[in-house]
Amino acid sequence: MSVHNLAEKHDVKALMADMGKRARRAAAVLATASAERKYAALIGAARAIDKHRPEILAENQRDMEAGRQRGMTKAFLDRLLLTEARLDGIVDGLRTIADLPDPVGTVIAEWDRPNGLHIQRVRTPLGVIGVIFESRPNVTADAGALTLKSGNAVILRGGSDSVHSAMAIHACLVEGLTSAGLPADAIQYVPTTDREAVGEMLKGLGGNIDVIVPRGGKTLVARVQEEARVPIFAHLEGLVHTFIDKSADLDMAVSVVVNAKMRRTGICGATETLLVHQDIVESHLKPVIDALIAKGCEIRGDETVTRLVPAAIAATEEDWRTEYEDAIISVKVVPDIDDAIAHINTYSSHHTEAIISEDPVSVQKFFSRIDSAILLHNASTQFADGGEFGFGGEIGIATGKMHARGPVGVEQLTSFKYLVQGTGQTRP
Repeated sequence: MSVHNLAEKHDVKALMADMGKRARRAAAVLATASAERKYAALIGAARAIDKHRPEILAENQRDMEAGRQRGMTKAFLDRLLLTEARLDGIVDGLRTIADLPDPVGTVIAEWDRPNGLHIQRVRTPLGVIGVIFESRPNVTADAGALTLKSGNAVILRGGSDSVHSAMAIHACLVEGLTSAGLPADAIQYVPTTDREAVGEMLKGLGGNIDVIVPRGGKTLVARVQEEARVPIFAHLEGLVHTFIDKSADLDMAVSVVVNAKMRRTGICGATETLLVHQDIVESHLKPVIDALIAKGCEIRGDETVTRLVPAAIAATEEDWRTEYEDAIISVKVVPDIDDAIAHINTYSSHHTEAIISEDPVSVQKFFSRIDSAILLHNASTQFADGGEFGFGGEIGIATGKMHARGPVGVEQLTSFKYLVQGTGQTRP
């Protein structure tokens, strides 16, 4: 579980080139691996996590201590932390993904042509996935499991913050692979914190990486979007909004908004801006904000908010554009749902938005006029998660419109091919 920092730059290039070649060979095996063997590998990995809990937690404490010494914020330390309960979640996630239907070979659609040709559209793996992530060590397990289940090989490159934790988890994934007779190279972890390794992955490792998934902060994702020479599944920011409509139930509004902001402030599905219909300012605004303040949330509000809530700080234009990833929320009162939609469409990162409303007309308007990957009605934005969608987990959230959008699970990690069966037809 040691980290190998190679001394010379050309060593990193050689290392990454070799990893790409080995991943491609492993991908060829996985593409035709049986569902039973992939299931066995994932269950074996879950058992290995259970067996090696003490070592994983000890490695995580190494990362936590290093993070404290570097002055990491509370939110970032929370992302990094592993506990017995979070290990339970990783084990459960592996088993849940193992139990998912195998997507490879699934017939998506089939039809017959007038000339007698029978055509099938069938799911196939993408090939080799490159995953670049930062401080969340659980991403190692999520990404490894989802790519394996979908028949893809993966090269994982975690951040230096979580390197010991991630490599401990990776060792368990490899244990699961080998116990099932699958190639250990199917899930590889880059054993160096040298930033050049990321650059090599973004170049595609000589054509051996088929898609890149960045999972981390804005700086990482921006670099990937700028430099990648292969397709990417990504979101740059999680600038998430919740709108309380004039018909909203007060108790529901309080409960949902507090959860959407404060359950975990550092995740991409946390609400960053709250919009409130002006007709319910007297009845809803202060109870919701008081509940947020009671949980330790800082309020940055418009003129109406600062007038009614003495603890609120005046919001600036920049606040409407900020993903805080912290116990801070910007709050704005809007004249109606049309203004709420206009605000969201102006500032949103197209990740996730929610409406709290009892009016089906308002809900339909919200759903039809906002073009974000995930839209929720009367539910916390923290449900923007592949596990909560029933995907068993996610490799990331994609806000683009090509191929994958929203939580990227096993189906989103497949492409398709056409199988055409004939009886001797020729084209005139």
